[in-house]
Amino acid sequence: MQSEHAKYQRLIDYCKAIPPTPTAVVHPCDPSSLEGAVQAGKMGLIIPILAGPLERIRGAADSAGIDIAGLEIVDAPHSTAAAAAAVALVREGRAEALMKGSLHTDELMAAVVSRDAGLRTARRISHCFVMDVPGRDEALIITDAAVNIAPTLEEKADILQNAIDFAHALRISEVRVAILSAMETVSAKVPSTVEAAALCKMVDRGQITGALVDGPLALDNAIDPEAARIKKIASPVAGRANVLMAPDLEAGNMLAKSLSFLAGADAAGIVLGARVPIILTSRADSVITRLASCAVAVLVAQARREGAKVLG
Repeated sequence: MQSEHAKYQRLIDYCKAIPPTPTAVVHPCDPSSLEGAVQAGKMGLIIPILAGPLERIRGAADSAGIDIAGLEIVDAPHSTAAAAAAVALVREGRAEALMKGSLHTDELMAAVVSRDAGLRTARRISHCFVMDVPGRDEALIITDAAVNIAPTLEEKADILQNAIDFAHALRISEVRVAILSAMETVSAKVPSTVEAAALCKMVDRGQITGALVDGPLALDNAIDPEAARIKKIASPVAGRANVLMAPDLEAGNMLAKSLSFLAGADAAGIVLGARVPIILTSRADSVITRLASCAVAVLVAQARREGAKVLG
């Protein structure tokens, strides 16, 4: 029987061979967010730079017995200032990733998307979960379950390309994306099916690249070969998808949380589309999930460095 968290453990072990990624940890003022960053640092995944109120960070470390000696701390009076300071570390070239601490996600993202001092790129910012689902041989990527509420077709094209690029950064040899809806046939009454068909045509025309993409597909015939056979869907993706693209945030969020709370899956989360990867962790995350989130950010940062070398 496959050991628990084997997929995450393989990912973490692989990243230990990569030089640690300097990471600005935003407002780590509670023991859980601080411990995750410190542990990732001790394992050689990241080099944490702590941005936030100096005394609160030290107090959180002392209360939980966490050793932060030797870690750089950028003093910032409150969470908004900490987010701005962390973004500035990236713009100065001192950090190659961001990691969310004990602040609201929207506070962090407001600094990231700031038009004047943020980390925007030409791409839409989106979120991916890397799900370690018991009983599955490979990890499952789900997008977008945390950032884009009701994306337009144009925004979905960016979300899809972000997920494909992310899958390649994770060294997935064949990326197979299922664009999900409630059904596998195109119906004008269900707009998500029409948009799924349009995205597939964009793939055919080379507007989106790097993966096998099919949709609309219902969840069952996206991941279960027998369901796809019964429905007579002839597709290299149907029944074997390793990336699931939800029609909107509500569907994506419920899908990811259903896997977590009903199937016992772990969910490492990351935000893509900015100048650097952004590690989003939850207070409910296990230690292995926090480390896996750091590991996927390390791979994305490495892919960005390699891409910069090619372009340079």
